[in-house]
Amino acid sequence: NDKQHACGTKGRAWKQRSLSVQHSCTDEAAVIDVLARRTVAQRQRIKEVYKATVGKDLTEDLQGELTGHFEEVVLGLLMTPPVYDASELKNAMKGAGTEEAALIDILASRTNAEIRAITGAYLKEYGKSLEEDIEGDTSGMFKRVLVSLATAGRDESDTVNEAQAVQDAKDIYAAGEARWGTDEVKFLTVLCVRNRNHLLRVFQEYKKISGREIEDSIKREMSGTLEEVFLAIVKCLRNKPGFFAERLYKSMKGLGTTDTVLIRIMVARAEIDMLDIKAEFLKAYGKTLHSFIKGDTSGDYRKILLQLCGE
Repeated sequence: NDKQHACGTKGRAWKQRSLSVQHSCTDEAAVIDVLARRTVAQRQRIKEVYKATVGKDLTEDLQGELTGHFEEVVLGLLMTPPVYDASELKNAMKGAGTEEAALIDILASRTNAEIRAITGAYLKEYGKSLEEDIEGDTSGMFKRVLVSLATAGRDESDTVNEAQAVQDAKDIYAAGEARWGTDEVKFLTVLCVRNRNHLLRVFQEYKKISGREIEDSIKREMSGTLEEVFLAIVKCLRNKPGFFAERLYKSMKGLGTTDTVLIRIMVARAEIDMLDIKAEFLKAYGKTLHSFIKGDTSGDYRKILLQLCGE
């Protein structure tokens, strides 16, 4: 059909340009032109055609030729979304330290189906369960929240139980603002399990009871990674593109760029909600995401991110 023909044509186009990967000096402009302008499905097809015609693995060839942030973006683009997320989670937990931001960004924002695909890819790629690695690399209530999110157990119906929403708001208030110390388990029970529409109603009721937005109470009652993960959950429920727009902004403002955050979001969200993220970014910060990336990054790394930005 037309779609298969188009994909095959792109595969042949990559075949014709494949020598750009086989020289000591890689044609990075060709890599950007081919990979950044294709869909995930088309890039998977390109990998297949490359292997069939060149007899080598495209990812391995590029890994041997590219370096730095440019390599990170390109290799990420060649993965399927679940495998990419799984690799980001693995990278966040390997070595001496843990990049908690990656665990939070991914697990707080993905749907149940996406989480299940990620956990399946993680087990296949690394021979261990995601939950096992989270339990071995994190601790305390933060660990319990991440494990809860990784089970993909959130109700995804649209049903709002009015009486339950009022009770949930009262329970959260009683667990935080209304007592000395905070019962974080109650926050986990409500924020990690209830469906989006229900929780939006809970947040409305919470403000009536407490006089504060739920985000303000989380900031008052918690700190560190636990505060960050609960805030991420709430922000994703309210406005997921807005959450990612804020993360992108914070990754680029101030002294230096948090490259890992910038790359992860640009690669992971390119085909999901990038148009919405760009709109939220412009609304919140008065500048386009494109102009921010252009002014804050450099080299071929910047060029490929600008292509993913789509302007």
